[in-house]
Amino acid sequence: MIHNKATYDLFISEPADRNRDGVAAPMQTLNMLPVPWVDPRDVSNAVLFLASDEGRYITGVRLPVDAGSSERPLRG
Repeated sequence: MIHNKATYDLFISEPADRNRDGVAAPMQTLNMLPVPWVDPRDVSNAVLFLASDEGRYITGVRLPVDAGSSERPLRG
């Protein structure tokens, strides 16, 4: 969902760098973990865990799979 021309235009001014590799470093600054984005496989792994026996006692919780982008520390 984030890999498209409109998103790349927001992060990169040089047309030659408007690609997946060119936006990796700027996008990584949005996350608390050192990754530029979350892959679909990461979300699938979380769903698989919740559906497995290991996740059988987990109910009614928010489980963000976002590399820490929604858990920004408060700035004072």
